[in-house]
Amino acid sequence: MKLLLFVFISLLVFSPLIFSTEQEAPTREALFYQKLRGGAVKCEICFRKCVISRGRRGFCRNKQNVGGKLVNTVHSSPSAVHIDPIEKEPMHHFLPGSNMLAVGTAGCNFTCRHCQNWHLSQSSVEDLQTYKLSPEELVRIAKRKGLPTISFTYNEATSFYEYVYDVAKIAKREGVNIIWHSNGTMAREPLLELLKYTDGVAVDLKGFTAQFYREITSGELEPVLETLKTIKESGVWLEIVYLVITDHNDNMEDIRKMCVWVKENLGPDVPLHFSRFFPNYRLTSVAATSIKTLEDAYKIARDIGINYVSIGNVPGHKKNSTFCPECDRRLIHRVHFGILENNIRDGRCRFCKHTIAGVWEK
Repeated sequence: MKLLLFVFISLLVFSPLIFSTEQEAPTREALFYQKLRGGAVKCEICFRKCVISRGRRGFCRNKQNVGGKLVNTVHSSPSAVHIDPIEKEPMHHFLPGSNMLAVGTAGCNFTCRHCQNWHLSQSSVEDLQTYKLSPEELVRIAKRKGLPTISFTYNEATSFYEYVYDVAKIAKREGVNIIWHSNGTMAREPLLELLKYTDGVAVDLKGFTAQFYREITSGELEPVLETLKTIKESGVWLEIVYLVITDHNDNMEDIRKMCVWVKENLGPDVPLHFSRFFPNYRLTSVAATSIKTLEDAYKIARDIGINYVSIGNVPGHKKNSTFCPECDRRLIHRVHFGILENNIRDGRCRFCKHTIAGVWEK
């Protein structure tokens, strides 16, 4: 029997929509792949470089070899669509206080043991209820609802690359921003192509040791570091999210090394979010992150010279707000995902006129 996942979708987002539990035969040919002998194909979207024989799918479950052609099985078939505050991404320096159209599908090229959206990321499209939304329709919804941004989130954008890419090209033409939340393992060539139509990226830097990546995510650290540098070099707005997991990636020396790497390779103005972990999926026996651990990580990052550091998933914590690195006045007063006050004027601190890095106007 199929597993039906009921996704909470705002009734204000669309009317009407075609809803389906039956997956139609995929028709969107994948981008960035090679045809091999014997009808096999090699996917070149991410670091895994899956070789896929006829009738089979790659690691992410979303790319299928159909008659020697690689196709995307989730194109135009999102399983999660919602209007969210952009702070939920989290994006703190990208149109603060605005809402976004947040979109996700089945599938992921990681198997994170702590995934909070495992119902999506660890499923195939046939297991989920889906909404039929073409790239054109998705952009139309955003414009009709007055949403300045479409975000690809909830699961890994790399795993539904062709859908993201097709939407992004239309959105760029229609004046709608595109951001996406990623584990940072997209291969360089597809990454550079997508960045042409991207306005902002939030990357999960899940740890800072190869062992953590292997044991907890089934991924690799080095491709993530290369992706971070590529995004920064492209000029696309970048923010980093570090979920601090008790007894797994909370070693303060590793966090110190990570902060040094960020400052030396990306500069001091890339926002760094330390987020609190809560037991989830296959890490339910691990304790929630202590507030002291988050505050210690925050202090290390600030002492090293990272200008914009925040503590997330702790509603009401003072350090979830943005402070001016020059005069230390509070610029954006946040309570969880809500904005109570914004003291940035024309990209500058209202108090001392220091330039604040970010995207402040559409």
